[in-house]
Amino acid sequence: MSLEYTNDAELSQKAIEEVLEAYPEKAAKKRKKHLGTIVAEGEGSSCGVKSNVKAIPGVMTIRGCAYAGSKGVVWGPVKDMVHISHGPVGCGQYSWSQRRNYFTGQVGVDSFVTMQFTSDFQEKDIVFGGDKKLEKVIDEIKGLFPLVRGISIQSECPIGLIGDDIEAVARKKAKDVGLPIIPVRCEGFRGVSQSLGHHIANDAIRDWVFSRDSESAFETTPYDVNIIGDYNIGGDAWASRILLEEMGLRVIAQWSGDATIAEMERAPKAKLNLIHCYRSMNYICRHMEEKHGVPWMEYNFFGPSQIEKSLRAIAANFDETIQKKAEEVIAAHRPTVDAVINKYKARLEGKRVMLYVGGLRPRHVMTAYEDLGMQICGAGYEFAHSDDYQRTTEYAKEGTLIYDDLTGYELERFIEKLRPDLVGSGIKEKYAVQKMGVPFRQMHSWDYSGPYHGYDGFAIFARDMDMAINNPVWALLKAPWTKAAAE
Repeated sequence: MSLEYTNDAELSQKAIEEVLEAYPEKAAKKRKKHLGTIVAEGEGSSCGVKSNVKAIPGVMTIRGCAYAGSKGVVWGPVKDMVHISHGPVGCGQYSWSQRRNYFTGQVGVDSFVTMQFTSDFQEKDIVFGGDKKLEKVIDEIKGLFPLVRGISIQSECPIGLIGDDIEAVARKKAKDVGLPIIPVRCEGFRGVSQSLGHHIANDAIRDWVFSRDSESAFETTPYDVNIIGDYNIGGDAWASRILLEEMGLRVIAQWSGDATIAEMERAPKAKLNLIHCYRSMNYICRHMEEKHGVPWMEYNFFGPSQIEKSLRAIAANFDETIQKKAEEVIAAHRPTVDAVINKYKARLEGKRVMLYVGGLRPRHVMTAYEDLGMQICGAGYEFAHSDDYQRTTEYAKEGTLIYDDLTGYELERFIEKLRPDLVGSGIKEKYAVQKMGVPFRQMHSWDYSGPYHGYDGFAIFARDMDMAINNPVWALLKAPWTKAAAE
């Protein structure tokens, strides 16, 4: 399926022009700002796309809302808390266990990640308010689940519209039931995407978790670190933790995946914050640096080249003992890396990949594909900000097509023009792309596979990409452009 081409930049620019031709003049003018290519500039590069603005009304967008950013990403994976979806049942039902946030514990006893709790608003609650109903829900939770360690209130759209005072309820019931109760004003209509939900959730951690009298007796060491912004999809955070502990560091908090509220409370006591998903958790890391003096840095454990680079960068923050152990870890895992590359590179080399995912993944997984000899021909985000795209230029090659808040129409046309051998995106795009005859991997939750972090995760990643691209089923399907050429 690979397309013969001579110039990535020309191909990408032609694809943009053809997409914009289909729009009315006003819509084309707006969308043009969100589409571009990687351009070399001196010693660096840029892509210049506009981001973090409202989607065009009437155009299908693939984004989520602020509630999704808070409940589905930041708070939902915290395992020993109950997270109430405060509002009608629909939002909570849709977000019920939709991500594969692995955790240890007994469901319904001391872990509640895969359970769904809602105040189930009815018409009378919209009219008369839901404060009393929320209080009753909290009492029921405390009675039914005596080992719960905290409760968060994830507010849905009607809560902000009718003015329920969830903060007052949280303060009152925290005294009544003796638990931390965290109100989160993450109504879905706030902001332009789930990104603001991340920010609001981070602010709730700052104001309602860090302000508590946390474990003053917690004993620290010079090697304490936090894993921040890893949601343990398919066990990713565990894979990362293994590598950090192999090099002699102690992970004292891992959140939100497999996290406890106690870990969140003691996070400011660490010596270094290691942030995986920059977009969702940079706010709380910046706060910890300003308020508690905890420095932070990004790391990338997708693919061997970035794993080695990240391990060395992390070790540079500590003494020679950690630096030496980091090199030992890299050397110990090199045979595994060589075996994976020897097995899969010949089958994947030269294959072209288009990525369209939320969070940080379009840039973080680029080099993992390249470690296998694959090429990234297009990449973009659902809810990125300008600094995300600037970071993307450090990974992407000149001429790579870059797109922000892509529409369904644009995705299909870009696929048709660039002819990728693989598309990595979300569940909403999966089946439409596969019906086009193009191999697909669900890169929000690893298509029920994983982990993809770490050296062992790289082996799973390579196997899954090979399984997607080289599956014989694709011989039974023809892409639309192939059918058109035949006709």
